[in-house]
Amino acid sequence: MVQIEEDDMRAEYDFREGVRGKHYKAMQAGYTITIHKTDGTTITKDVIPKEGVVIIEPDIRTYFPDSESVNATLRALIKLIPTKTNPVIMQG
Repeated sequence: MVQIEEDDMRAEYDFREGVRGKHYKAMQAGYTITIHKTDGTTITKDVIPKEGVVIIEPDIRTYFPDSESVNATLRALIKLIPTKTNPVIMQG
């Protein structure tokens, strides 16, 4: 995890009452970006995460910096999951 020294933060920033992940679920659903250009025009873009995109939270990202590490770990975990079998139908 990256350590930030206190001197790097501007004095006017106060995060004491901040909430981590406050907008996380809303961002997962998509969001709109509005760009106001200097010539007076406005561009609006809807951003929707692509299907299959998985967002990894910051505390986990330190352990899994790339797709390769995530996929390798998930494949190892999949091997631990018992295979599903079809239930036997009892006839009486």
